[in-house]
Amino acid sequence: MWGAGVSIAKTHAKPEPYLLAGEFWHGVRDSLPVALSVVPFGLTCGVMGLTVGLTFLETVSMSVLVFAGAAQFISMTMLGAGITAFSLIVLTTLLINLRHLLMGASLAPYMARLPMPLQAVLAFGLVDETYALIMNRILVKEYSPGYQMGCNVNFYLVWVASTAAGVFLGGYIPDPLAWGLDFALPALLMALLIPRLADRPSYFACIVSALVAVLGALYLPGKWYIIIACLAASAVGGFMEGESSSAR
Repeated sequence: MWGAGVSIAKTHAKPEPYLLAGEFWHGVRDSLPVALSVVPFGLTCGVMGLTVGLTFLETVSMSVLVFAGAAQFISMTMLGAGITAFSLIVLTTLLINLRHLLMGASLAPYMARLPMPLQAVLAFGLVDETYALIMNRILVKEYSPGYQMGCNVNFYLVWVASTAAGVFLGGYIPDPLAWGLDFALPALLMALLIPRLADRPSYFACIVSALVAVLGALYLPGKWYIIIACLAASAVGGFMEGESSSAR
């Protein structure tokens, strides 16, 4: 009798709702203003693809398969300079995107319980902007894979569509960033960051990362200042959080 009851309970148990439709559309809605700010970069990516000799299919396929603006730009720059060594291009793009290790590590406690295929899909769509939106959502409410999926899908579609538009309109908009719209993206990221500065560790981490990033950009080659600033902010924040916990 007891065994039958367990079987019945298992049969009628509801699966965990990982991707609720309402949460998905909330993610789409919240990410739309930020997603639109990447349109000039997507247009530039399309124009740049043509400039370095890539075809329409090759340029758009890069956005579809890679979905990483900085990696795509540096890859195209290297191709335009005559660098065709696959291993060198891959290594360079990996170094540029090392910050994703830190972003992934901070989301790991929330994503670890999800099925592995879902983790892979969500990780593929993780970019700086979606990460900021997801962390804000966690701060205000709780983590939601449906919300993250909505942010990811929205950004992905806007990026691919704007890249394709850049290829088609390449002859009419030789340099979309000359419009000055590229300022919209850092402004939006700042708007997402500032509300999260709620205590001393977050203030100090922000100040240290800003100083290190500026000094690194002035005196270090390439994009190493991004990684160093991330590590410095993590170290300062972790140290101050540890001190706060010890004082309690």
